[in-house]
Amino acid sequence: MPPPSATDHQSPGTTILGLGAMGSALAARLLDAGHPVTAWNRTPGRATALAEHGGDLRTSISAAVSAQPLVVACLLPYSSVRETLGPVAGELRGRTVINLTTTTPNEARELAAWATAHEITYLQGAILAVPEMLGSPAAQLFYSGSPQAYEQHRHILDVWGTSSYDGADVGMAPLIDLAMLSGMYHLFAGFFHGAAMVGADGMRAAHFAHRAAPFLRAMTEGLAGYAETIDSDDYSGPGQQSLEFSDLSDLLRASEEQQVNTSTLASIQALISEQVAAGHGGDGLARSYESLRAPARARAQAVAIGGAR
Repeated sequence: MPPPSATDHQSPGTTILGLGAMGSALAARLLDAGHPVTAWNRTPGRATALAEHGGDLRTSISAAVSAQPLVVACLLPYSSVRETLGPVAGELRGRTVINLTTTTPNEARELAAWATAHEITYLQGAILAVPEMLGSPAAQLFYSGSPQAYEQHRHILDVWGTSSYDGADVGMAPLIDLAMLSGMYHLFAGFFHGAAMVGADGMRAAHFAHRAAPFLRAMTEGLAGYAETIDSDDYSGPGQQSLEFSDLSDLLRASEEQQVNTSTLASIQALISEQVAAGHGGDGLARSYESLRAPARARAQAVAIGGAR
């Protein structure tokens, strides 16, 4: 869904709740851009640097949220968001809350329902960046929830990086964020596994990284093709590497010979084997996606059947 059109709004300022590494970076970038910032942190000592940078620090959460019409929560873990905001629901009434804490889709929906019940405008955000990236276009921030809040505060959001609006369902921004992180962690795990294999025979991880990085970068060029195959629901087209050819038995045996834990590879082999056993061995590797999606599809069908009764 395309984002609402941004307009040139000016708000008095922003309250940042949570001054860990990410929260401090969010506040600092706003101050650098000339936006007033009020801040609160559970541990006051962390806020000294921000005060020297021009931030208005409050020791009371109530005073902090009452100071500005826009309140941004960047806390850990998700449960702390409810614990922090719950006691000041009255002060938050009529204000906008943007939650940038890492949150699952259903947790975001739960918090949005709570906000609605207390007449609080809610926008869910997700940050795909490390603190040092904030303020540059390389920092990606996803938002979902109130389109009015996104439009009104876009001039603030764009200070932090490249903003994307993903629709009124507050669960979409965290869903996309966590899905992208899934790809990242699987990539890292594959690199760690390979480094462990060659490391068993003395190759340094740095040397392996030098050899592996160009290959892995080249392989990411194939993602668009896999996506097209998945969306077309046709895994038998020409030019695809078959599931039978993609069997990882050699990799698993070599890992065992190197005394390397095979759990990451075994999980991939299980997806391949399931599709081969179902008679799809000649189809492309992308068909393993169907094994990943099967539980969700079965659940959706069960819900549909139950609703029809």
